[in-house]
Amino acid sequence: MSELLVARDGAILTLTLNRPDKANALGADLVEALHAALDGAAHDDTRLLVLRGAGRNFCAGFDFGAFEDLGVADLSWRFVRIEQLLQRLYHAPYATLALAQGGCYGAGADLLAVCDERVCAPEARLRMPGWKFGLALGTRRLAARIGAQAARRLLGAAQIVESAAALRMGLVTEVAASAAWADCVTRASIAAASLEVGAQARLHGLTQSDTRAADMAALIESLTEGDLKARIRAFRAA
Repeated sequence: MSELLVARDGAILTLTLNRPDKANALGADLVEALHAALDGAAHDDTRLLVLRGAGRNFCAGFDFGAFEDLGVADLSWRFVRIEQLLQRLYHAPYATLALAQGGCYGAGADLLAVCDERVCAPEARLRMPGWKFGLALGTRRLAARIGAQAARRLLGAAQIVESAAALRMGLVTEVAASAAWADCVTRASIAAASLEVGAQARLHGLTQSDTRAADMAALIESLTEGDLKARIRAFRAA
């Protein structure tokens, strides 16, 4: 069974994370499948990319299942590939829409946050605990979404945020039951088609800061400070 389901309806590309038994956690194979799908979208007629999660949850974030078996270099590379994925979605030349239910945790919440439109089911829950083990992943992008002070509070406390609170702070753009998600896709598709491809890409470029190099540098610095695996062990034990 494929860990990523890819479906196309005209100019709409839908990517569904398909590891429901693991709450769609981002294992290495799933991350690489997402990269491959984005490679294809860069050269076809995609105007809207829709990101979903199969089962009860959107995405549980980084898959720590076998991290003890990885060397530090391989473990760090997996975080780098997730950061590259987030950057590609945030700076995509087409519109992006995330439809999230259940748990949206860690890098899964980052995956939601990088999309242009971020729709959560009423029962969705978000949490970004990466700073509890010192991981600088997506911090500037989050601050751009919700403001520096709110980002510091959210990342520092690493508490679960309900969808209504996420909407108030701007982390989510809409709260809607899954039965209404088809309408959300339709609206996003109409909006995406209202501009030429080149105009849409330029609009994205002019309305968001490009901090990709600085974000990657911050991530690498956070990965190389001290014993990464020991920090992760302490976080998971807590």
